[in-house]
Amino acid sequence: MLLKDINDKIIVFSDGPRIEEIETDLPLKIDGYTFNPSLFRKNNAEDYLSYSKEILKKCGNKPVSLEVISDTQKEMIDQGFKLGSLKDNVYVKIPIIFRNGESTIKVIKELINQNIKLNITAIFTLEQVKYIIEEIKNSKTILSIFIGRVFDTGVNGEKHMKEINNFIHENSSCQSLWASTRMSYDIIRAIETKSDIITMQVDQIKKLSKFNKSLNEYSRDTVAQFFSDANASGYKF
Repeated sequence: MLLKDINDKIIVFSDGPRIEEIETDLPLKIDGYTFNPSLFRKNNAEDYLSYSKEILKKCGNKPVSLEVISDTQKEMIDQGFKLGSLKDNVYVKIPIIFRNGESTIKVIKELINQNIKLNITAIFTLEQVKYIIEEIKNSKTILSIFIGRVFDTGVNGEKHMKEINNFIHENSSCQSLWASTRMSYDIIRAIETKSDIITMQVDQIKKLSKFNKSLNEYSRDTVAQFFSDANASGYKF
């Protein structure tokens, strides 16, 4: 697939860019942004709400997913309302379950009733989607399927994602998101499984510039890189 065709086939979100990376020139058009507490910590954010506001200043009106950090129903609802009230383009990320494995369906229902846009995150199974679908089916809620981590368990992630996508598209107005992307080629897999959105880290997006690169040329570049690194290291035999 040609790089220029990809933006017509799938929505691309940048996952956890640093503030200075948000306006970086990348091979594809970026349609939105996703963040979570782990990415905030990686980016050395000191104050959660202040950092969220900094992000929103840089992202214009593109969709931005910001996650709650609580594990209790009341606090999760309160945090969701605060984040959702920051700007109209905010999608509040709510984990599909609490740490004890119980569903966050009551949180989801309450925030939907308050007209907060949601991104339900850390979804691994079709059963998790089915359990909440009645509460969200008429909304534009994003459902983030952590398919990279599904692959980690030895499960055929593509087959898994197709099944979940078919259910979402047949039973709701929601959008599916291919999450925990492991490699640049996953954007092709996401398109083939009919995912609506993929979220990719900046380095993965940059590597898309290599699509359609000659493999022979890439082989020579790789050998040259190894040779250059060996010389720069000053290794001796």
